[in-house]
Amino acid sequence: MSQFAINLLFVGASFALYIGIAIWARAGSTKDFYVAGGGVHPITNGMATAADWMSAASFISMAGLISVGYVNSTFLMGWTGGYVILAMLLAPYLRKFGKFTVPDFIGDRFYSKTARVVAVICLIIASVTYVIGQMTGAGVAFSRFLEVPSSVGIWIAAGIVFLYAVFGGMKGITYTQVAQYIVLIIAYTIPAVFIALQLTGNPIPMFGMFSTHTESGVPLLAKLDEVVHALGFRDYTADVDNKLNMVLFTLSLMIGTAGLPHVIIRFFTVPKVADARWSAGWALVFIALLYLTAPAVASMARLNLLTTVYPEMAGQVQDYEEAAANPILYEERPDWIRTWEETGLITFTDHNNDGRIQMYNDANPAFEPLAAERGWEGNELTVNNDILVLANPEIANLPGWVIGLIAAGGIAAALSTAAGLLLAISSAISHDLIKNTINPGISEKGEMLAARISMGGAILLATYLGLNPPGFAAQVVALAFGLAAASLFPVLMMGIFSTRMNSKGAICGMLAGLISTLLYIFTYLGWFFIPGTNMLPNTEPNWLLGISPLSFGAIGAMINFAVAFAVSSVTEEPPQEIQDLVESVRYPKGAGLAVDH
Repeated sequence: MSQFAINLLFVGASFALYIGIAIWARAGSTKDFYVAGGGVHPITNGMATAADWMSAASFISMAGLISVGYVNSTFLMGWTGGYVILAMLLAPYLRKFGKFTVPDFIGDRFYSKTARVVAVICLIIASVTYVIGQMTGAGVAFSRFLEVPSSVGIWIAAGIVFLYAVFGGMKGITYTQVAQYIVLIIAYTIPAVFIALQLTGNPIPMFGMFSTHTESGVPLLAKLDEVVHALGFRDYTADVDNKLNMVLFTLSLMIGTAGLPHVIIRFFTVPKVADARWSAGWALVFIALLYLTAPAVASMARLNLLTTVYPEMAGQVQDYEEAAANPILYEERPDWIRTWEETGLITFTDHNNDGRIQMYNDANPAFEPLAAERGWEGNELTVNNDILVLANPEIANLPGWVIGLIAAGGIAAALSTAAGLLLAISSAISHDLIKNTINPGISEKGEMLAARISMGGAILLATYLGLNPPGFAAQVVALAFGLAAASLFPVLMMGIFSTRMNSKGAICGMLAGLISTLLYIFTYLGWFFIPGTNMLPNTEPNWLLGISPLSFGAIGAMINFAVAFAVSSVTEEPPQEIQDLVESVRYPKGAGLAVDH
C-alpha cells in the first residue's frame, strides 16, 4: 500500500469517527449547544479540554519553536502555568456563577449591556486571531499528507469542522474532542518513542533527551550544541539574553491561558463547582503527556535535520569545521526532503552553484569569514518550523503507518481547537449579542438557528484568514494569548475578587488593555491587514525597552487593572445585590450544585 493510501486511510477513518460522534451527540437544545447539557464528567471534560487546548500550535509548531533553542520552552512554562491559575483562581468560581459564556458572566457581574458588548468584542478579536493558527496548521498537515495545496486543505478542514460543530454544538464538540485527544496523543508519542530509541536507545523521550547520543557517544544535547555551533547558530542550550522580555512573555502566556474564552467555557459543562476544579486538574495531566515529550521531539528533530544535511556530523567527529564543510549533494537528498519540497514548506536555492546544500546561519556576522572561505554565498535550505513534528517520522525513516498516524494527529489537533474557538465566537454572537442584547424575546429555536448561522459565518471568516495568515501558527497564537491577557483575564479576576469593581471601571479597563496591546502590536510588529496579502512583520529591533509585541499582553493586563481600579475608585460603588452576588461566588459552600442558567 502506498504512503498516500495509508495517510488517506488514517485521516479518513478519523473524520468518519468525528462525524459519527457528532451525529450521535447532536445538540437538541441551547443548553446542549452552549454547555453540552451541563452534565459532562470531570475526566471526560479534562480530556476534551486538553484536546481543545493542544492546538496546531502545541502539536505542530511548539516543537518547531523549541528546536531553534531551548529558550523557547517559555511556551511550555507559560501555557502550563496558566492552567494552574485557571484551576485555582477562575474555573470553580465561574462555574458557581452558572452562565453559558464569558461575556455572559461579565454582562451580569457588571450589570451592563455595554460591558457585555465590549467583552464580546474582546472575545472575538482574541478568538479570531487564535483560530488563524489552527486553520494554517490544518493546511500544512493536509498539504503534505493528502497531497493537496495548503489552500485546499484549509477548505477541507473548514468543511469537516462545519459538519460536526454546527450540528453538534458543545455536546458534539466535547465527545469529538475526547476522540481527537486520543488520536493526537498516540500520534505524538509513538513517533517520539521510535526516534528516542533510534537516537539514544532510551524509549522514554523526555529521558532520552538527556541520554547519550548512540552514534557519537556524547550526550544528545551536547552533540546538538556542537552541531549547531559549527554552523554558526546559537547553542541550543544557550541562555536567554533579554530576561525581562522572557518573564513578560511567560506571564502573558500564563494569564492569556487563564483568559481564553474557549477554554473557560469548558468548565461550564460540568455538573458541580468541585468538578470544575477536578476538570482543570485532569486537563493538566492529559496535557503533560504531550508537553513533557515536546522538548525531546524538538531537540531530536533538529539534530536529525542537520545531520541529514551534513552526514559527516552524525557520528564521532574530531573536527566539526571539517565535517561542516561537506554538506550533502542536492541530487542525493533523501526522499523526505523531495516530498516536502512539493508543499513549498522546504525550499532550496543553490546560491553558489556547487550542487550541495549549505544550511547555516548566514545572519551571523562572526560566521561570515568561515562561510566565505568555504565558498558559501548564503543559506540555501529554508525549512518551515511548522513541519518538523510532521516530518520527523520521515526524517527518521519510521514505518508508513506511523506517518499516517501523525497525519491524523496533526489534523485532529488543529480541528479540535478550531471547533472550540468557533463555538466561543458563535455563542458570543447568538447568546450575548442577539439573545441578551438585541432581541431578548427570541425563541429557543430562533436562538439555536442564530447560533448555527453564527458558527457558519465564523468558519468562513476563519477560512479566509487561514488562507491569508500573518505568520506561522505558534506566533499567531502567541498574539491571541496577549490579547486575551490584556482584555479578558483582568476583568474576570476583578469580577470575582473585587466587590468594589463597577461597570465603568470594567469597561474602561477592558478597552484600555485591548487598545494599548493592539497599538503596540501594530506599531512594533508592523502587521497590517491588507486583503489578499500576507501580513509581514517589521523585524527591526526597535521595541520599547526590548519588549516583544508577543510579550506586551502582560503590560496590557497591568494597564487594564490600573485603569479599572482608578475609574472605579472615583465612581459609584456597584449595587448592593451585585456585591452580595460576588461574595457568594467567592465563597462557594463546598462542592454543591452550581446555579443553573
